[in-house]
Amino acid sequence: MHAEAFAFVKQFSNEYPIDVIEIGSRNINGTVRGLFPNARWTGLDLHPGPDVDVVCDMLDYTPPDSVDLIICCEVLEHAEQWKQMVSRAADWLKPGGRMIITCAGPGRLPHSHIDGCQLRPGEYYGNVSVKELRDSTEADGLYVVICTQLRNDTQAMVICF
Repeated sequence: MHAEAFAFVKQFSNEYPIDVIEIGSRNINGTVRGLFPNARWTGLDLHPGPDVDVVCDMLDYTPPDSVDLIICCEVLEHAEQWKQMVSRAADWLKPGGRMIITCAGPGRLPHSHIDGCQLRPGEYYGNVSVKELRDSTEADGLYVVICTQLRNDTQAMVICF
């Protein structure tokens, strides 16, 4: 995980015993889990690996209960159906629950979701702009606290009411 993404999530860190679903949880190059030391985590990813609890397409997943926080770092640019993913994740939040998103914004070079290197044949890649992310989260009825771009990183924190 690159420094901008980690720093964005860090500003929302806490020590509360919260329930978290992390979309794209496979630890390839760092994790934000230590920022929420008392959280109960469920990590979802398409591929098995470190910090993955459930190997699945998140669009096919249904959590047993609503959660306090959803974290989705550096995933949306790899998913052609990213708007549906955000909408589905919004359904998992408790009232007052938050979703923290970081993704590749305009200007970031394409990279593989498998290992961060070159795209492989058939892999999708599309940078997500602040406007696109804001429009998508607002369309899902989420309140946008912040949605910004820092260098080539689009970042957002939204709340479910």
